[in-house]
Amino acid sequence: MNKYKVALIGCGTVGGGVARLLTRDADILRERSGVDLELAYVADKNLEHARSLGLDERLFTDDYTVALSDPNVGLVIELVGGTTIAKKIIEDALRAGKHVVTANKALLAHHGRELLSLARKNGVSIAFEASCGGGIPIIRAIYDGLIANRIDAIYGIVNGTCNYILTKMIKEGTSYKDALAEAQQKGYAEADPFLDVSGTDSAHKLAIMTSMAFGVSVDFDSIPVKGIDELELLDVKYGEELGYVIKLLAVTHRQDNGLCMRVRPAFISVEHPLAWVSDSFNAVSVYGHSTGHTMYYGRGAGDMPTASAVVADIIAIANNTYPVLFNTLPLWQDKTQKATMVPLRENSARYYLRIMVEDRPGVMAKITSILGEHNISISSVLQKEVPEGSKTNHVPIIITTHTVKESDIEDSVKRMEGLDFVSGRPVWISIVDEYPENL
Repeated sequence: MNKYKVALIGCGTVGGGVARLLTRDADILRERSGVDLELAYVADKNLEHARSLGLDERLFTDDYTVALSDPNVGLVIELVGGTTIAKKIIEDALRAGKHVVTANKALLAHHGRELLSLARKNGVSIAFEASCGGGIPIIRAIYDGLIANRIDAIYGIVNGTCNYILTKMIKEGTSYKDALAEAQQKGYAEADPFLDVSGTDSAHKLAIMTSMAFGVSVDFDSIPVKGIDELELLDVKYGEELGYVIKLLAVTHRQDNGLCMRVRPAFISVEHPLAWVSDSFNAVSVYGHSTGHTMYYGRGAGDMPTASAVVADIIAIANNTYPVLFNTLPLWQDKTQKATMVPLRENSARYYLRIMVEDRPGVMAKITSILGEHNISISSVLQKEVPEGSKTNHVPIIITTHTVKESDIEDSVKRMEGLDFVSGRPVWISIVDEYPENL
């Protein structure tokens, strides 16, 4: 059994997990895979974390090009992150004839097509299982286990930070601000949580999963994205009364004229399996034309779950199974056409609508009249009384609709904003029921 030498570039949280797996668990990996992996280099500008792991200091270098110039290194693991120096590292590695394994979702979402093409030109491959679901093998499921399917819908909870915050809001009635502070304290959220709470991180992952599931090249900037940072606890509670839980969903579904994509908070029926995905866990539901609904659940982040996915890719390249698929399957972005995107305004779904109105006669009639003018059929209405001792006479009216066009909801909300008895902007949130017909 020949040694397969790899170089690790970036030894932070995930990189440290990869280094531990490759060194501490080398015997397990060899027994299970038939591949004898050797960590030959650990490259980073700051090697303090690597030293804290007790790794052999002879592996260390602060110049990644040393590893690229070694002809015995067959694969480079890029775990630096970001879209600047990481892009150069990957490009340099590919041009040096090295396979690449990365967890870099932002880089792949923005530059995946060109990097895959560069790999192909140099006779090597890029593997990226760890980019979308931490320890969940969702990419492999799409290109391998579900290869016999036409994928009709893919949607999921793919950001652990947001799911942790929403779980606190749902189960404990914690405000968004306090739940975020707790997530930061526990290390689930960064000091600057923008990429997570804005939905950007989820959109990066959705772009990658969609490209593989639907065999298209996705323009990241065309994905409508809305995060949880404007979500109010009031709506979380009213949704719960109606039998729904709120989740940040990343969704792509097939329509006759193209793909409809979005990332945003949505209410999920308590009957749907995604409704019970809590805390920092992730889950992705995939609907295939022959399998129906399949769901993939597990740790979506963390050093060891993500390291597990990285090392699985290393093994798949070392034993040559992945390069064969990389060269033969037509699903990769550099082999596909640009996706035809269906504007979200053309999508149809059910919706939750909350309007803060003055408690006076004729208000409900005016609201229902506006909804009727926009072809919106009401499914249910919930009206609350003015709380005793309240300083305002505005009350919430909560309406759920039957399936309607999103453009009609948007236009009706704009009409309501200008009414003298409406306070603030009405809130509307899409509803996902048990089955994907309205995705």
